[in-house]
Formats: sequence, structure tokens, C-alpha cells
Amino acid sequence: MSEPPVLFEACVESVAEAVAAERGGAGRVELCVDLAVDGTTPPAEMIRDARRALTIPVMVLVRPRAGDFHYSAAEVTGMIADIERARANGAAGVVIGALDADGAVDRAVMARFLAAARPMSVTFHRAFDVVPDRAAALETLISLGVDRVLTSGGAPSAEEGVRELRHLVEEAAGRIVILAGGRIRFGNAAAIVQAILDRLAAHR
Repeated sequence: MSEPPVLFEACVESVAEAVAAERGGAGRVELCVDLAVDGTTPPAEMIRDARRALTIPVMVLVRPRAGDFHYSAAEVTGMIADIERARANGAAGVVIGALDADGAVDRAVMARFLAAARPMSVTFHRAFDVVPDRAAALETLISLGVDRVLTSGGAPSAEEGVRELRHLVEEAAGRIVILAGGRIRFGNAAAIVQAILDRLAAHR
């Protein structure tokens, strides 16, 4: 079987890395800083410079701090301002996520984020991998109108989460994009996608 086409979204923490990713074949970049703590929101100047330097879409991570994804009212207000700043500086979309005190998708907060983000595209980030019920979380995100969800299938890496990723693709049924993430590189991206497709074919 031939390799499926793969859109590679590179997570980068500088304009130089973003330019290198585009030259290397990335079809989209996720811009952030502090990848050592899984990323936080980049400054407006970096967003603006990346947008000017690239021809591919720039997605902006909106995450005010490391740690959990249950945010205070003040943090939510700041994140909405960051979403609006990303839009004003030419971002194609934002990568966001918020969970409630029980660890489920915070529907009310996400609705506010989506309202602030449009018409940009919206990705729900890997907070998805720590929710207690991924099937319920997926349905919540679909009902909210989120465009895609970034996930490793709840595993340490996408390679280890292939079985769950296949299940999520089936559950999504074209209603939301499942964006595999977690230790994916140019060298293994096509193989991971192919493994998901093979599992889908085997279960039909």
C-alpha cells in the first residue's frame, strides 16, 4: 500500500525554527515558547514576525502557564486577550484547551474561547489526553464546533496510541479532525498515519 499524504504540523518556539520547518516540508506550524514545559503562549512580536516570514499557516498556542488546564477567571480573561492578539497579528488559528474542576472539557470556557477566535480555526490541544472520558470529550468538542483535536490517544506517544487514535477517528466520523501528536517526526509521521489507516481497514 502506498503511503498516504501527510500534512506535518511542526511545533516550534522561534521564527528561525518555523522557517526551517517550512523549508523542511511542514504544511503548518504551531508557534509557542517554553517547550520544556509543553509550551506557553508566544509574544505578539513573534507571531507577527512568523506570519511575515512564512507562507504556510501559523497556529498559535494559547496557554498562560505550565501545569493543569483548569483556569481561573483572571486567566481565562487573559487567554481571550491572547486569542484576540493572535488574530490581530495574522494567525491562521489558535491551539487552546480548558478543563473543569472534574477534568472534563470546560464547555462554558471553551465557548468563550471559540467566540473570541473566529473566524480563525481552533484546535483543542493535548489537554484532551488527560480527560477521564475521551469519547464524551470528543462529543463535547464536536458540539462546540472545534475544528480539530490534537492527541496521542492518551499514550506517551502517538506511536503507542495508534489503537486509540484509530478509535477516535472512527468516533469522529468526519465531524472533527483528529490530529495525531506526541513524539512525531518527519521520519515516522507517514508510518503512524498508515498504521491508523491499516487498523481502520481491518475493522471494517
